[in-house]
Amino acid sequence: ATYRFPEGTSAREAVAAMLARCEAAWRPEWERTLTDRGVSRHEVVTMASIVEKEARLPEERPVIAAVYWNRLREGMRLQADPTVQYALPRHTARVLYRDLAVDSRYNTYQHDGLPPGPIASPGEASLAAALAPAAVPYLFFVARPDGGHEFRTTFAEHRAAIAQVRKRP
Repeated sequence: ATYRFPEGTSAREAVAAMLARCEAAWRPEWERTLTDRGVSRHEVVTMASIVEKEARLPEERPVIAAVYWNRLREGMRLQADPTVQYALPRHTARVLYRDLAVDSRYNTYQHDGLPPGPIASPGEASLAAALAPAAVPYLFFVARPDGGHEFRTTFAEHRAAIAQVRKRP
């Protein structure tokens, strides 16, 4: 969602408005999905926030969510660039190797599991994707210049996809 706040809006008021919007987007049937999947609402909102920041193409949201859930299930770190961007003291459009050293629980390159909380206010599509990820075996993806992603199952395939993306004009 896009929020417009009048000048003078406090941080507490802005957060309250965002929470109210998130609550309004939450579907009652999702409560059952939480139980079926064995995850908490906090975990799903946190995952959805990462998907929200990662996905550029709407149809990729469930696949991106699947990659991250698959990584967690396999005991892998998320290694999600948007969490590093959130942890940095300044905005950066692209995560560089030096950024991966940022000392933060939100740095999913250094810490296992989900970060401590959401990194953004996820929209309904990202919440739905986090609750119903695609049934795919992928563990890796690399962003293409057009905003889409190349998804792969093995690290060797992932490295080849990175090389392929870098060769594109």
